[in-house]
Amino acid sequence: MSSQPHIVLPWVVRRTRLPLLSSRCVDCGSESATTGEGRFRVNANGKLLHVWLLVRCVSCDRTVKIAVYERVPVGSFDRALLDGYHTNDPELVASTLLDPRIARRNRFTLDWKGAWRLDAPPALVDGVWPVRVEVVFEDPVPIRPDWLIAHGLGFSRNEVLRRVKCDIPLRRTTVAGFTFTVTAGD
Repeated sequence: MSSQPHIVLPWVVRRTRLPLLSSRCVDCGSESATTGEGRFRVNANGKLLHVWLLVRCVSCDRTVKIAVYERVPVGSFDRALLDGYHTNDPELVASTLLDPRIARRNRFTLDWKGAWRLDAPPALVDGVWPVRVEVVFEDPVPIRPDWLIAHGLGFSRNEVLRRVKCDIPLRRTTVAGFTFTVTAGD
């Protein structure tokens, strides 16, 4: 039997909705907020602009502003970007929410529970080993490779550790693509 993979399968981790924000509400103390429909607020103060992404508390519906830009000269904005803020462009909402610099500056993290799915071909066919799988992330969903592989293949995590050879550590969270090879069981 050859040690080279006979089959290469593509797996894609896709966002199904925007993740929730993990940030404490000042009114009710809840830990979750959502972007809802994804709305920006643009405010001019003389020749300076402020841009905020509006989010709502899941529990009490209080609106909170996430600072995107503060006191930036109007002339420094690309016209298409400014139009995107005015029209609440959904892709601009997503890219703003997923920007780690904005999350760090506004002190929130993202809760990805229920916000992603794994698109993978049907289960592996017995007898055709080894199999190589290439995992691609469309958005930076933080997940442990051992859990994702176990979920995708229907294996236990111990079986994953025994049968899978991966190009990254299996027990460390990742947000980037990776490849792994599944060997035949005993």
